[in-house]
Amino acid sequence: MNVLMALCLGIGLSAACGFRVFIPPLALSIAAHSGAIQLSPDWQWVGNYPALITLAIAATIEVLAYFIPWVSNMLDSIEIALAPMAGMFVTASSLSIAGEFNPVIVWTVAAITGGVTAETVEVATSMTRLVTSGATGGMGGPIVSLLEVLSSIVLSILAITVPILAIFLVLFLIIYGGGKILRFISKRKRRRQMKAFLDER
Repeated sequence: MNVLMALCLGIGLSAACGFRVFIPPLALSIAAHSGAIQLSPDWQWVGNYPALITLAIAATIEVLAYFIPWVSNMLDSIEIALAPMAGMFVTASSLSIAGEFNPVIVWTVAAITGGVTAETVEVATSMTRLVTSGATGGMGGPIVSLLEVLSSIVLSILAITVPILAIFLVLFLIIYGGGKILRFISKRKRRRQMKAFLDER
């Protein structure tokens, strides 16, 4: 796998981390364990049984926890910090497929591409869940959680099997998510301005 394809794989998995933090690393671990992808010697531990079992348990707990309303709110706060780290991890490990590179370069690229991608998707999904839960009195939360799980699984599979297709989906998610974040910030700014105007009167 060349550098471009390895980077597409990493970015695709990073975007999937924005939906669920542990599913993409688990998908990467399964792919490495089965021999579908060949990680460098420094990263082969990702496909070993201890990593596979640990990630499987973590992913299962994460998926189930998001179906509990108050727990999902707490996880949102935690995963805003965890998602970019997971994105950096999967991108750095994916780049190892293309060969050995200077660690400084690898982690810089991983932070810029994987970290930013995962964080953008995570913030957008958190805002979507917040709005949906507010509009439905919390009833829509489980549906959104199910869609996020499915999105993370499908995007992880596509990133591993068809990286080029996954990157187009990622571009769409970044544009959509970035637009949603900007609209949210703009609305909050207008509300503060309106409140300040009414307070003055």
